[in-house]
Amino acid sequence: MKSLVFIILLVFSSNLFSQELEAKVIINFEQLETASRDKLENFANEIEYYLNNTQFTGDAWEYEKINCTFNIFFTSASGEVNYGAQLVVTSQREIYKTQDKSLMLSIMDNSWNFEYEKGQRMYFDPLSFNAVTSMLDYYAFIILGFDADSWEELSGSVYFEKAYDIVSRGAGSKFSDSWEMSSSSYNKYGLIENLMNEKYLQFRKDYYTYHEGIDFFKSNKKTSQTKIVQLIKNLERDKDKIGSLSVLLKVFFDAKHNEIIEYLKDYEDKEIFESLIKIDPGHISKYTEAKNG
Repeated sequence: MKSLVFIILLVFSSNLFSQELEAKVIINFEQLETASRDKLENFANEIEYYLNNTQFTGDAWEYEKINCTFNIFFTSASGEVNYGAQLVVTSQREIYKTQDKSLMLSIMDNSWNFEYEKGQRMYFDPLSFNAVTSMLDYYAFIILGFDADSWEELSGSVYFEKAYDIVSRGAGSKFSDSWEMSSSSYNKYGLIENLMNEKYLQFRKDYYTYHEGIDFFKSNKKTSQTKIVQLIKNLERDKDKIGSLSVLLKVFFDAKHNEIIEYLKDYEDKEIFESLIKIDPGHISKYTEAKNG
């Protein structure tokens, strides 16, 4: 069914785009000294231009551009060119035949260290590592992969493979601290490892089914809720195999917990919220309120 939707979106798209993203970039450098701020005067515009004018897939993009936001919070500056920052990435996609949007990603990455000289040119080069552009490329491919997986089962794999290549290069660079596996609740290596790991294959299939549910919720509510519940039940069944420290599930529920509650608020079996508490304890208060409400 959703493959047909994907084809319909292609056939009836009124615009053909060369680039895939419609990105907005916001920076905050209040923690930096004035001299460092001056060097970053055009940083936001340069990043935004790069994201919106790079052809990440290598093909003409035949669908609506993906709305996304990159919030960059500078945390340190040293020497002439060394910076540390936090990056918050969000993306959305349309819900089929509506004006509504579904939040796909809401990621806070606390580990971005790089070198930047004022006015330096940024080039897309998927075969080499650059601490600035490779970070942007990584999240561009993550955005594309999640979006694709939601429209057609496992179709995001090609983008996740590209993101994995970037992580591998980053882990071998002098900025490896930002790219290696760590014990933090979120890290880039952990996310892409989960996405490429076969034990999450069922979750990725259910991710597609979940979005099929929300796409057709208004026309077939009962069936749509069943599809959403299917993902939750399968995660509950597999929670011991997946483990409690899954970066992928953190990313999923950080973006989707409010949406899930909204679509299941009148679901007849309120025990579904107990299942959610088991697999996503980070949002226990909201699930408890939904169950009691």
